[in-house]
Amino acid sequence: MKLTGRSAIVTGGASGIGRAAAIALAAEGCAVMVTDIDDAGGEETLALIEKAGGTVGYRHQDVADEATWIQVVADTMAAHGRLDILVNNAGIGSGQLVTEMSLEAWNNQVAINLTGVFLGTKHAIPSMRKGGNGGSIINISSVAGLEGSAGLAGYCATKGGVRLFTKAVAKEYAADKIRCNSVHPGIIDTPIWTKIDEGGLDAMEQLRAPGANSLNADMIAAAGAPLGFAGLPEDIANGIVFLASDDSRYMTGSELVIDGGWTA
Repeated sequence: MKLTGRSAIVTGGASGIGRAAAIALAAEGCAVMVTDIDDAGGEETLALIEKAGGTVGYRHQDVADEATWIQVVADTMAAHGRLDILVNNAGIGSGQLVTEMSLEAWNNQVAINLTGVFLGTKHAIPSMRKGGNGGSIINISSVAGLEGSAGLAGYCATKGGVRLFTKAVAKEYAADKIRCNSVHPGIIDTPIWTKIDEGGLDAMEQLRAPGANSLNADMIAAAGAPLGFAGLPEDIANGIVFLASDDSRYMTGSELVIDGGWTA
């Protein structure tokens, strides 16, 4: 129970990495506020944690809306009296070539993937400072924030932005014992790959198996990751718990890459 007595906010907690992170943090004794725009999925995450005996709440949240962030942080403080951990996980991906990408698609990725991280960080830090015990901000980037990928220019731009934003925040608030690190998942078996495929990633068509109707995470991972298979959300959640706990107390401004060797 590494996180007993601590409190966390996890965005995008209705499925995938966000749900796995919320469950893993709660299993270590952390009180978790789960947020998402998918209320059905968020309530399901809530039920899973409650069934396991964890302390959890849920709020509907558009992470690009500043007023909602103010309310989520206030609700977390009211419920638990402190905020120690922020997991900026909510994100979207749009698979389009630059010349085919609409301004709306670009702006949507910037709003969710980058502005959402900025707003969460901005409004979490004052509450972390009040406690006097520091805190841990964990920003979910991607291997696409470390290297370019054809057909994912918007996603790469926003995830690369998350990486350097993380480093700047780490330096700004180190004196307050607030650590800020980024996590860079590789190909993880979550619903995002179905969505990206529907967007038409021409650059990934070569990975389509003969006769297959759609791409999947394992196909993509087998083509690019030395380990040859897609990771699970729990693989990333384990890294998030590490960064949230005192096990990583001397890490800030760092990149935790969990990618099956993709970027090796």
